[in-house]
Amino acid sequence: MSSILHRIGVEGATTTDVYDALTTIDGLAGWWTEDVSGDGTAGGRLEFRFPPVGGFDMEVLETVPSESVRWRVVEGPDEWVGTTITWSLRQEGDYAIVMFSHDGWREQVPFMNHCSTKWAVFLLSLKAMIESGKGTPAPRDVAVSDWH
Repeated sequence: MSSILHRIGVEGATTTDVYDALTTIDGLAGWWTEDVSGDGTAGGRLEFRFPPVGGFDMEVLETVPSESVRWRVVEGPDEWVGTTITWSLRQEGDYAIVMFSHDGWREQVPFMNHCSTKWAVFLLSLKAMIESGKGTPAPRDVAVSDWH
């Protein structure tokens, strides 16, 4: 099994600010995709759509306020279904540190490389949204290849 791993620091933010951006519809729509619905609390389900290509449905496995969020992909591309996405948060001075992992990829295929780059794009959108109030969620995100 393979994983995608990233780390960002959000300056002037608390882990509560990041947690809210990961668990509320308005927060998620501000940095990942504008087309999001569902329930971001533990036991809930979130639906993310990225026109025109489709989307992902996540089962919210765990939410620990200001500390962590964990999702399992239950609908989406075959490579994603069954994988888990974990956000671990900690405060380091003026920075909220986000440790991100997308675990359980069955194999390292080109789509995984693409998704790693896109996760980096969206993590920078999360950082920008919290630091400046303006993220770049889909459909305003950065296109990184012919797959978008």
